[in-house]
Amino acid sequence: MQGTVDGFSYGMVTPLAAYVMACLGAALGLRCITRSLRNDQSWKPGWLALGAASIGCGIWTMHFIAMIGFQVEESRIRYDVGLTILSLAVAIVVVGLGVFAVGYRGANTATLLMAGTFTGIGVAAMHYIGMAAIRVNGSLQYDVRTVALSVVIAILAATAALWAAVAIRGFMTSLGASLVMGVAVSGMHYTGMAAVSVHLHDATGSPGAGGSAYTLLLPMLLGPALFLLLAGVVVMFDPMLVLGDGDWRRPVTGRRAPTRQAAWAEESGSLFEAPSDASRRAYGQAAPAPRNL
Repeated sequence: MQGTVDGFSYGMVTPLAAYVMACLGAALGLRCITRSLRNDQSWKPGWLALGAASIGCGIWTMHFIAMIGFQVEESRIRYDVGLTILSLAVAIVVVGLGVFAVGYRGANTATLLMAGTFTGIGVAAMHYIGMAAIRVNGSLQYDVRTVALSVVIAILAATAALWAAVAIRGFMTSLGASLVMGVAVSGMHYTGMAAVSVHLHDATGSPGAGGSAYTLLLPMLLGPALFLLLAGVVVMFDPMLVLGDGDWRRPVTGRRAPTRQAAWAEESGSLFEAPSDASRRAYGQAAPAPRNL
């Protein structure tokens, strides 16, 4: 018996909320990566890790917010806790590998293709691990061609994200790139969902152990959502200030050289004390001629 699948049981609420989270994660990740590459005095591994975690959490949160709207009319849906957590770990790790690759090796073509392909396959793996966590009174079946298309979209989205992370500088440009990335990630998800069909075993059976969308997914979503909120607070500050070594310690570019009188005052400790002959010679001024009494 074929089940009736509905991926939009709450209308456009879940797709829009999922898209916003994907854009938020992408925007924070791009800003973190950009700051690590443009500021030589920042802690590069930390900012790359924060960027990777932001993008990974954004993708994972997008996926499971969208899954709240997924229903099978003939069966309840439950989720395996272990596989759900594993999908989050996979999302962060594979994005991190791609981010660190371009962060340290640059945005050359070979690195982008390698890192983008690996990261895209990892993001698709996160999606399908999350789908494997679904427990219904039946089995999930997939259309192979649609699955392949979703993987291609994931690879293109990942490659574009990594390129944008190292090539885009301006805030508004990064914001536009994050909106495009949100479309790509959401498109990958819903393309993968279009490949799903459910073959029911028994209409009166039980979907098995696991948590429901409300008892498992909603509490689990709070963690990544709070992380993205904290990451947003961090990105609002200058990275050097966050690390405890603010810009106020660095010399200001273009500051005028101190005058001779100020330099003498700094050396002598007083503006009113006459400079010594040694100080005059050091600052390029001859000693005054002796006066006749």
